[in-house]
Amino acid sequence: MPQNEQKKDNATLLKWLGGGAAFLLVKGKGILSILKLSKIAGPLISMMVSIWAYALIYPWGFSIGFVLLLLVHEMGHVIAAKQKGLPVSAPLFIPFMGALISMKKHPLDAKTEAYIAFGGPILGTLGAVGVFGAAYYMDSPLLYSLAYVGFFLNLINLLPIHPLDGGRIATAVTRWLWLVGLIGGLAVIIYLGSILFMIIWALFAYDMFNKFIRRRKKEGFHSLSRGFLIPVEQLQEEGYLIPGPDHRRDLPFSTYSHLDHQQFVTTQWEGLKFEGTIPLPMQAIIHKVRVTNLEKVLLENGLHLKMHCEVQFTIFENDKYYDVPVRTRWQYGISYLLLAGFLSGMMYLVHVVGNV
Repeated sequence: MPQNEQKKDNATLLKWLGGGAAFLLVKGKGILSILKLSKIAGPLISMMVSIWAYALIYPWGFSIGFVLLLLVHEMGHVIAAKQKGLPVSAPLFIPFMGALISMKKHPLDAKTEAYIAFGGPILGTLGAVGVFGAAYYMDSPLLYSLAYVGFFLNLINLLPIHPLDGGRIATAVTRWLWLVGLIGGLAVIIYLGSILFMIIWALFAYDMFNKFIRRRKKEGFHSLSRGFLIPVEQLQEEGYLIPGPDHRRDLPFSTYSHLDHQQFVTTQWEGLKFEGTIPLPMQAIIHKVRVTNLEKVLLENGLHLKMHCEVQFTIFENDKYYDVPVRTRWQYGISYLLLAGFLSGMMYLVHVVGNV
């Protein structure tokens, strides 16, 4: 292909990637809600839409093959998750962003997370090997191109950057790989010139900043204040003593969490027949719930007591999540390097044999 035409195609591709990413950042939730209406229709419709979108740039045969390679990759995650007893959704395809599955129950440790992450690149690699074998047998330039893209797709997913598969595998090998991902990601951005990948890298860098830089500032005790209005007119008429503004006391409390890890603190003041719930912004260890201020407020429906509560807590860090046996770390680390090396070697082989 002439150099000028190739630059023109690259510029067109970048426009589509940038436009697709920007659109999905705004409308992505709505699209996913529509696609989730049906377990079967959603994935099929998203596949058809993706094929049509890619066909605007590439030949139909290549577009169909590319989406099928994405499907094989995602099915690797589905199979691995099922083996670990974790329910997942069917794959959903997003044009110019790839495909994804949503987990209905998250892994409880880094070993399981890495196992599920490995499933995609392993099965995706086998799929690309099959395409390469068919290309060699049929001497098909189209299939050679698809095989090359398949190997590249799975190799790029091994970069140790969240939410890519490599970033999740790194949790069970060593989190120092995330630093390699930060540096290597910049090189990939320069090489690919991809707006989409730049967005992924930027979000990953911001997440690392929050985890390892801001985290130091968050150590120690924290507090969260919440106000409640307590109707006390009837209590006053019944002879209950209403505390004054200088009253301070510790309140009994209990805590619980939903399946989405949202934590809540419930507290009560039996003398005022009060019970309230306070949501927490993060998982925490609660030390105390204390009344810090009281003031009487007269409203249309009677006298109320405005109570200010303070929750004192420390942030809970589940370091046990990353407790992986040394042997498993080595097994996953060696497998990670071997898979990355194999994919790189296959890309070179396709380049030599297929002249891609």
